Amino acid sequence: MNFKICVVALFAFAACNRQIKENNVHGGETHEEVKFQYTSYSNAFELFAEADAFVVGETANVLSHFSLLPDFTALESGEITMILSVNGKEIRQTLGKPTRKGIYSFDIKPETEGVGSLKFEIVNDQGKFAIIVPEVLVFANDEDARTAAQKVVVPNTNTTVFTKEQSWKVDLLTSLPETEPFGLVVKTTALVQSGRGNEQIVVAKSAGIVVFNSNAIVEGQEVMAGQPLFAISGSAMADNNLSVKIAGAKSSFERANAEYERAKELAKDKIVSDKDFRIAKNEYENSKVYYENLRKNFSASGQSVTSPMSGFVKQIFVKNGEYVEAGQAVVEISQNKTLVLTADVPQRYASILGAVQSANIRTINDNQTYTFAQLNGKVLSFGKSANPDNYLIPITIQIDNKGGFISGSFVELYLKAVSNATALTIPNTALLEDQGSFFVWVQVTPELFEKREVHIGSTDGVKTEIIKGILANERIVIRGAMLIKLAQVTGTLDAHSGHV
Repeated sequence: MNFKICVVALFAFAACNRQIKENNVHGGETHEEVKFQYTSYSNAFELFAEADAFVVGETANVLSHFSLLPDFTALESGEITMILSVNGKEIRQTLGKPTRKGIYSFDIKPETEGVGSLKFEIVNDQGKFAIIVPEVLVFANDEDARTAAQKVVVPNTNTTVFTKEQSWKVDLLTSLPETEPFGLVVKTTALVQSGRGNEQIVVAKSAGIVVFNSNAIVEGQEVMAGQPLFAISGSAMADNNLSVKIAGAKSSFERANAEYERAKELAKDKIVSDKDFRIAKNEYENSKVYYENLRKNFSASGQSVTSPMSGFVKQIFVKNGEYVEAGQAVVEISQNKTLVLTADVPQRYASILGAVQSANIRTINDNQTYTFAQLNGKVLSFGKSANPDNYLIPITIQIDNKGGFISGSFVELYLKAVSNATALTIPNTALLEDQGSFFVWVQVTPELFEKREVHIGSTDGVKTEIIKGILANERIVIRGAMLIKLAQVTGTLDAHSGHV
């Protein structure tokens, strides 16, 4: 059978959990039941297994927990074959379905001692996969197993148990820290405004009185291109009466049209000179343009103000019954597809503004953080001189409005300068603050977590630089850290209780 091995983890953690069973007492001597724990990862799965000591000739139970990555949800179906390989000999067992959701209970009897490996071949709807625990010890007798177990040190200070069954029911994720370029980060506040091409102000085309209908528009209302918004009427005015203008333009057009048709017929017989014919034609065309413009954009009741594009009503500058002049702004329509962020930074960062090529943006209203890649962001410009009003240097950024951004509001802006320096970083969701100190939960096993204090550096709003406290090969909780903290407070589980 050909199996696709995703990625075999370069490390396999083996911890020992020793339980004292009162029912295994013979002649007043208490025997210890030794449990070994194994953890391994592939691209598709996390394996956490709690097993009896592998002793030649004795059946060992291997209680295996399989989590789907990257969401760390329980594997609910699939056929899994466990293969114990020692000194070229293989012993295998296949289970067609889980004992419980995510849990497969294997029983296997080793035949030879030595150092071997455990391989789990998984077949489900997604394909065929494999995950390997590279170093597994098979002992000659129980005494050797107990001796080996005593050499394994499991941290028990500041640790908390959180079982796989518990983590499958909540949103709990773990990951390794990242070593990546991490330059200087400048945190500031930016004003959100619509892009210049995304806003348009509608002006009155004639003087008159603003008339709202019963379905009056309001600011923030979505509108379609060409949708009527309100009217500007001049019918009740003595001067600049629009209905009088339209009637006069119509009369002039009809008179000019009649003169032009008459001159055109007379010109055929050379009764009218070319000069008089051109004058009649010119008057006809001018009167037609003027009348058609009034007829198209106005009615006897006034001008109908329509939306020039699809979007929303950003601002209304007039009130019902207010008199407006021709050319006066009456309403502003905005699409908000493209936004411009304007921020001011202190002069001490002037030298690095040219190196700023990305940023993270956090909205204050819903506390969501977005990256430049998510918003198709780019730096438009930065000031070459300080603002005389506040002595700060402006920087302007453009983004697509793919988040919950509101024009006119403020956001937190983390400007990221390009750097060749690398740092150990973790997601901000992994950090917990307690009385001014910061902590993370380090995974000892997928069911045992150690609370570890860390010293932090700068943050870009998404990730934080870790100066001291954890290593690059230590897996930490990156989501759900507060749930582990709550479990620590309750303290109801024993770190060595095991799975019964």
